[in-house]
Amino acid sequence: MGDRFDAVVVGAGAIGLTTALRLQQAGARVAVVTAEPSAATTSFVAAAVWYPTRTRFEPRVMDWATRTHDEFARQAANGVPGVVMRPTRMLLRGEAPGVPWWASALPDLRALRSGEVRAPFSGGWAFTVPTVEMSRYLPWLQQTFCAAGGTLIHRRIDALEQAGVWAPAVVNASGLGARALCGDTEVRPVRGQLVLVANPGLHTSVRDEDNVDGCTYIHPRSTDIVLGGTFEVGEWDTTPSPATASAILRRCTELLPELAGAPVLGHQVGLRPHRDGGVRLETDPRPHGRVRRLVHNYGHGGAGVTLAWGCADAATALVTGAVRPA
Repeated sequence: MGDRFDAVVVGAGAIGLTTALRLQQAGARVAVVTAEPSAATTSFVAAAVWYPTRTRFEPRVMDWATRTHDEFARQAANGVPGVVMRPTRMLLRGEAPGVPWWASALPDLRALRSGEVRAPFSGGWAFTVPTVEMSRYLPWLQQTFCAAGGTLIHRRIDALEQAGVWAPAVVNASGLGARALCGDTEVRPVRGQLVLVANPGLHTSVRDEDNVDGCTYIHPRSTDIVLGGTFEVGEWDTTPSPATASAILRRCTELLPELAGAPVLGHQVGLRPHRDGGVRLETDPRPHGRVRRLVHNYGHGGAGVTLAWGCADAATALVTGAVRPA
């Protein structure tokens, strides 16, 4: 029996679906193999704001982030569901560091003026970045993929070699699942808890980068606001903690008093797929049964949405052997 597809992508989160679409656009017959529907992935509960959270600078990471920013900007202009370019303020305490390493990806980044900040903040940055409502965007990705002839295979696999039954090329976009599928012990969960509240009319995202009580961010969406958050390395518990939720509400209300009394709509927990060595995006040189080419694309931590399209471009180039333009 011949191969049913040219390539299989393992994983149906944001990384998997964007990679599948890029492979499809390159002319490949593509299937996505997933144990869980997209609505059950970490991507679905992500705040999903372009920002290289806890991501260190590398030239290739800068390239991925820039490509992703530009793709989302195009999608926002074209009315893709859930994608909006949103004004953002990143507030700093103490002496302001230099310009962020990712600044060159943003055409409008500027330092906040003295009249735009109040104690305890000393400065910060204003910029506009893509924000993505995943409850609307992931269905759009999946529908776009399927409408162009893509296939979803709902199957749990125990080894990447098993995907060779469908295609000779496999992209491993399994996120946290790569810990088991690849035996990659560098992959660990980073627990993030969020509180969703009704939006009283806020439009600007705000980040308090240096809050000693915990990471603090406020991200408005079309009908609610995402309040965060936590960054708990190695924690697997997906049950929301009432004490953590109260602390998030307190920090966010101190940052923006307009949030006082906003009705709480829900609580969410996601496990970011962190990798100690950074994103693994490479061709695996080892033999894997019927799989003739295995490309890994996982370990994005809290920056999956920030890097997704750039990584999809890079993974597609590795699968097809194409040379990407600089």
